[in-house]
Amino acid sequence: MCSFFVSHACLVFQPVEDVDSLLCWSSDCPKALLAPCDRCSPPAPKICDLMNDKDLLDLLRLKLDPSYCTVKNWKNFGSRWGMSYDELTLLEQRSQGALSHSPTLEVLLRFSHKGVSELAELCKFYQRVDVLHLLQRWQESEWPQRWRDRHKMILK
Repeated sequence: MCSFFVSHACLVFQPVEDVDSLLCWSSDCPKALLAPCDRCSPPAPKICDLMNDKDLLDLLRLKLDPSYCTVKNWKNFGSRWGMSYDELTLLEQRSQGALSHSPTLEVLLRFSHKGVSELAELCKFYQRVDVLHLLQRWQESEWPQRWRDRHKMILK
């Protein structure tokens, strides 16, 4: 008898004629069914997905680390997402000195579970079109290829 939450044992599967068009993410599926095909579109990326792109992170850091009174930066983004004044002050202090850390990278790490689309919305809100263009370009060109490459490696 199946409960409210359906397990795989309760499901009835229909025969599949075109196995190549299937995309299955369950751990009990055969590896042949796990491979994403070129026709499949990648899922919406999260911030953790862009954390593997050093070039993009360097550009984001160069654009969001500097502190100018008229330009919104990492501090505004962190504040908007709920970081306290004390947390922001600590990040600002850590960004100074010999062993400086990028506050932009710290904020991105803290909110790595959020979608890149949410970061893009913040860019629109704060009128950071320069950063928005970087994110859009990455989502359109880099992310799909990185997603396919990563999932091909999983199957090996």
